Amino acid sequence: MKKRGWAIMALLVVFLVAAGFAGTKAANDKKSAAKGERHDISEIIPSKAKWEKVVTGDGGFMEGINFDREGKIWMVSPMSGELLAVEDGEVEFVKEYPGPVGAKFHKDGRLFITDISGVIYAYDPETGDSKVVISTYQGEPLNGLNDLVFDQDGGLYFTEPMGSSATHPVGRVFYVPADSTEPELFAEKIAYPNGVAISADGLRVYISEFAKNRVLAIPAKNAPPSPETPFVFGQYEGGIGPDGLAVDDKGNLYIAHFQAGEIVVQDASGFSYGTIRLPESAGTFTTNLTFQDGYLYVTESSKNEVWRIQVKENGLPLYGAQ
Repeated sequence: MKKRGWAIMALLVVFLVAAGFAGTKAANDKKSAAKGERHDISEIIPSKAKWEKVVTGDGGFMEGINFDREGKIWMVSPMSGELLAVEDGEVEFVKEYPGPVGAKFHKDGRLFITDISGVIYAYDPETGDSKVVISTYQGEPLNGLNDLVFDQDGGLYFTEPMGSSATHPVGRVFYVPADSTEPELFAEKIAYPNGVAISADGLRVYISEFAKNRVLAIPAKNAPPSPETPFVFGQYEGGIGPDGLAVDDKGNLYIAHFQAGEIVVQDASGFSYGTIRLPESAGTFTTNLTFQDGYLYVTESSKNEVWRIQVKENGLPLYGAQ
């Protein structure tokens, strides 16, 4: 009986310490109660801002939009198996891959590309060389991959959705440290993990759980100990699910809502600013997005168009821009 009493006492102490830590954090993070509506999309989009069509592609299924340091647009198309770039206002073929889905620049200038064949390629725009840099986890081949993002230390998160769905949530997310090519399991049992992004403070990883129409927030691999646990950051209505993600330097999250024809915007606490709807002439397959020179750029893949709209916030500087 005494042993049981000591065990209960030990658990109580652990609970009180954890609660005290959480309470201290909450006390330090005090905020005033919001008056009226918390946000409005006018805080993000200037009143006179209009959507502008940037370019139209020929076939394919354009997504994975990126800018290099010279301001050149790069994209991929999983349907046509193409790496694409915009030259003189035209979408041009660069290189063929089995099924490229996501792309992000490394600070060394290489473009890392996730592929539905289950590998990550590194393409060098200077030489045109391409090689497989990641293809297995614990000696086993990876399933089809989707999106990726570098943290500020050069570590790499990537999503593996193929074979998962709302009724079969077996998707996984991996992390590769900057000094390694061996993936570490970061999260699992996700219903089609699609887009991935890192919060402005680097403490959270946002994951689009496409098949459940929501975004998850999970403490980052290298985040210090905290009471925060994985949670649902945003649940959406209509469309099919969230695809690509982007973060601005204020910590707001921008979500390409696939087959809804819109971008959802939330603040760092998950509260909504509202949505930015594409023009009526555009399609609804909003797949990916990025920031450049005061604009938010979006790929719409049913008509293979890139659109942009002026925004009041700057994009969070990406690792590839360092």
